[in-house]
Amino acid sequence: MTRRTAIRRVAILVVAAGAVTAAVLYRSGRLGGGDAAGDELVLYGNVDVRQVELGFHVPGRLAVMRLEEGQEVKAGDALAELDATTFAEDVRAAEAQVATQQAALQKLIAGPRPAEIARARAAVDEASTAAERARLELGRSKQLLDAAAIARASFDDATAASRSADARLASSRETLHLVQEGSRTEDIAGARAALAVATSRLAAAQTALADSKLLSPSDGVVTTRVKEPGAIVSPADVVYVVTLTRPLWIRAYVGEACLGALRPGMPVTIRSDTPGLPAAHGHVGFISPTAEFTPKSVETAELRTSLVYRVRIVVDDDVRGLHQGMPVTVALGGA
Repeated sequence: MTRRTAIRRVAILVVAAGAVTAAVLYRSGRLGGGDAAGDELVLYGNVDVRQVELGFHVPGRLAVMRLEEGQEVKAGDALAELDATTFAEDVRAAEAQVATQQAALQKLIAGPRPAEIARARAAVDEASTAAERARLELGRSKQLLDAAAIARASFDDATAASRSADARLASSRETLHLVQEGSRTEDIAGARAALAVATSRLAAAQTALADSKLLSPSDGVVTTRVKEPGAIVSPADVVYVVTLTRPLWIRAYVGEACLGALRPGMPVTIRSDTPGLPAAHGHVGFISPTAEFTPKSVETAELRTSLVYRVRIVVDDDVRGLHQGMPVTVALGGA
């Protein structure tokens, strides 16, 4: 027997032993991602590690850091605050601008006051009297010119004064007409638009002021305190890292052969290896539509049975002892 022949036979024996082992594992349910005992399907998984990196939406100087690592937080709790002096000043300036635009709009809508209309009418009366006096003066100048009692230049001056008085009378009448008509619709529309811009700026300033407080999005535990008071931060900076505790999820895997026994909403019982920790109840929340660990393109008769699918289990009970990353056993159907 040659050396090459011996090596070939050893390789064949190793492959055959692997195939036998895989068959045994599959029959026991371990290669398929779950154990079947009677009507009960048992899965093995881990509590999902879910963290969120928290930072401010606006830049500024850190004024307060309220929590230390390991402290529990509730959704909506304030974790940190920026120096809000500048943001509060922006809000006050925006409020003043809104008040100014509101007053301008109300002035245009209300139109002229009665006193303004009366003043315009008085100006018309004054201009009318002046025009009448100028016309009389022009008539006398014409008579004196015909009698050769005045120079031609004096008559021209009287003519010009009469025309000027008539023009002032026409102008005062137009002014009275405009005052009586009130504000133009275009001016009112422009004032409304200016008020809308000022209101939007006020809303943006108020949002920036609210964003100067960093709030927790969910229940959790502070894992990392990244910054300290006095630091200058930007929206890209992480200030706290919080590990989420609600809702609590478990990641498990199931083989293709057991997929038919699973459905979303199915009740489950969750147990851990921690002594004294009671069993928890939950339900199947999500079953992945795609296989993992084995490419989908490999679908030979031998490998299709080893495809596994990710399953998310949602814990319904408030169990304090289940920590993220902890291995657990999930029983479905017979628990």
